[in-house]
Formats: sequence, structure tokens, C-alpha cells
Amino acid sequence: MTKETFVTKEQLDEIVKQYPTPFHLYDEKGIRANAQAVKDAFAWNKGYKEYFAVKATPNPFLIKILHEYGCGCDCSSMAELVLSDACDIRGEDIMFSSNDTPAEEFVKAAELGAIINLDDFTHIDFLEQTLGYIPETISLRYNPGGVYEISNGIMDNPGDAKYGLTKEQLFEGYRILKEKGAKTFGLHSFLVSNTVTNDYYPTLAKTLFELVVEIKQQLGIEISFINLSGGVGIAYRPDQTPNDIKVIGEGVHKVFDEILVPAGLGDVAIYTEMGRFMMGPYGCLVTKVLHEKHTYKEYIGVDACAANLMRPAMYNAYHHITVMGKEDQPCDHKYDVTGALCENNDKFAIDRMLPEIEKGDLLVIHDTGAHGFAMGYNYNGRLWSAELLLQEDGTAKLIRRAETIADYFATFDCFEEYADKLK
Repeated sequence: MTKETFVTKEQLDEIVKQYPTPFHLYDEKGIRANAQAVKDAFAWNKGYKEYFAVKATPNPFLIKILHEYGCGCDCSSMAELVLSDACDIRGEDIMFSSNDTPAEEFVKAAELGAIINLDDFTHIDFLEQTLGYIPETISLRYNPGGVYEISNGIMDNPGDAKYGLTKEQLFEGYRILKEKGAKTFGLHSFLVSNTVTNDYYPTLAKTLFELVVEIKQQLGIEISFINLSGGVGIAYRPDQTPNDIKVIGEGVHKVFDEILVPAGLGDVAIYTEMGRFMMGPYGCLVTKVLHEKHTYKEYIGVDACAANLMRPAMYNAYHHITVMGKEDQPCDHKYDVTGALCENNDKFAIDRMLPEIEKGDLLVIHDTGAHGFAMGYNYNGRLWSAELLLQEDGTAKLIRRAETIADYFATFDCFEEYADKLK
């Protein structure tokens, strides 16, 4: 089976004349259409907000596009907070959901007016000691423990996850926070990752909605917002059926009306923190074939490597590959598609059936718009690639230049004497 690319070979042939491969390319038209679809799917909830998971694709050009559709930023580090601020996204448009958090990051989040979502019971005291007060708006992250199962099977094992508070800690936490002056409360939970099912959000919502009713009954505290976090995945494989955000939104709406409305909690705002779903399908890694190797297997060597896209090497994750210009040719050749790192797992595909590949061919590696560039690194001295935006008019815009050798050495103060040689 095949996947369609959002860029044509003719467009790429022009782009690579100006910007050498490898590079990550993003689809502005697709990003905008998807952001609008998400907004429409939850329009029934007057307080709804999507907080884009900045860690997935930390690029200000892309974050600003999403912000046009009402998206805020889900931040988990100092740099992500600063990036949000640089994009003029502040206040309660930021959800600060971190773990094992340094004090200075809580200070920065409070300075920006962000909603702070606490991951641990002990962080209540730590936050108060750090800031000298408890913010009036505060959220707690819940972990139900055990195995999380929905209608189509076991999804994950929250009991092994490092995130969140137990139910007992959660109830005690809200009681303490109220005593310390908090007035607006939120509930957050992230239980599974990259689900390709329309059932996950509605099932999670039911769990959290029932919990919120119990909190009201036992503590007299009304939760103002419920954050379903992320976990809504994408169809990396061409034979998978993608999630339907409209169906997901309707599913959450149904349990909202069944559980929260009768309990007098019909004004609760629903938040999400999607990264992969918001951006994943709308990015690709473009790379050029450099070498062919014929030994015990057939290898295709490209100018990208795991430093540009870690997921296949780290998780054995599948990313579809299109040989540009050969979309209609039979996939009758078996290849390992490899990069140049000195690691044997530096492979984008293993035993993948593809059309016959020749040196100079351009390959598009699909679905790298989230957790692609962001997970890059400099092992073997490989440099970070450029990021480009394929604009709605079909032209490419540079939104992050490629790293240079001078950049690589820039943090070595003792190498200042060599600066001119590195330019």
C-alpha cells in the first residue's frame, strides 16, 4: 500500500536547488485544515482549548499558525516556556505540565502567568516554598495505576509510569490546595501514547468525569477544567485507519452530557494537549540517496540518519517511505535504508519492499511532523538539518536554517581561537 505525499517531485526538485538535503518539510495547508477540524470537533464545549505539545515540534513559525486557531502551548521545560513567550503566548494560554521540575522553571511559569499542572504530591510544598504562595489556578495530574483498558483492548500500564498522583494523593492534594488559597482547580491525566482508536479520549473522559463528580461530592470542590492531555495518535502505516477527530469529539460530548451535566458540572472546560495528532502527518524528512551497498543484504545509504529522525532506531518505529517519481512502480526490491551513524540500528527501514532505487533519488520519509526534528541530536558530529514550510501557495520558506560546523563548536569557549577557521 502507498501513502500520498503532500509535496510533488517537481516541487522538491526546485526546493533542493536552494536547500540541500536532508531537511524536514511541513505542510502549511494540512496543518491549518487539521487545526480547524480539531477546533470544530470540540466547539460544543464553550471553554475548549487545545494546548499544543511544544515538545513535539518546537518551531515558532508552526506554533504561531496553530495559535491563529486558538491553540495554546503545553510546555514542560524552561526553553519551551521561553519559546511560548517569544511567540506572544502567555498567561492561561500556557499549560505547564512537567515532572521532576527545577525550581526556576516553576518561577518562570508563574512569571508568565501559566497554568501550573503539578505531577507529584510533594510538589505542592515545593511550589509554595519556591514561589512563596500557591497560585489561585492550579491543576493536578492523575495516575489511576494498574492497567488501562478500553473497549478494544489493553492500551498501556499507567502503574509503571512515572507520572501523576494516586487517587488518595489527588483528593488530599485538592484539600490542601484549597486550604492554601487556590480557587480554580483543574484535573489532568495522560495514560497512553499514540493510540489509533476513536475510543481513547471518550473512555478517558468517562474515567475523569466520574472522578470529578466524586471530588465534588466528597470535597465540595468543583473542577473547572479537565485536561485529556495527548495520546491521540496517527496512522503511520498505510493500512491503518486514521483517527477521526469529529467522532472523538462527539464521543467526549456524549459522556459529558451523561455524567457532568446531571451533576451540575456542565460548565467544565475541556482541554487537550495533542502534539502528534496536530502535526505528525504534516511533516516529512526529505533525503537523497548517496550509495548502494550489495553484501549480505541490499542497502540504500541516504544523507539523513537517526540524528535527523530517531524514532525508527529508538523504537523500531515504522515510517512509510516514498521514492519520489516512482510512486507507480512496483515495490519489488527489498532494501535496508540506512544512515551514516556508527550504529547498526541507524536504519529508517529494514527489509522494506520499495521500487528500484538509484543514486540521486529523493526519498520522502512520512509522518515526521511530530517527534521528528525535535528528537534530533549531534552524535558522530552530525549536524541538525534545516526545517522548511511548504506554504499554501506551493513555495518553500526556510523556518530554521541548518546547523553549521561553527554552531557545533560554538559552546566550546576554548575553541574561540579557531572561530575564523570554522566559519
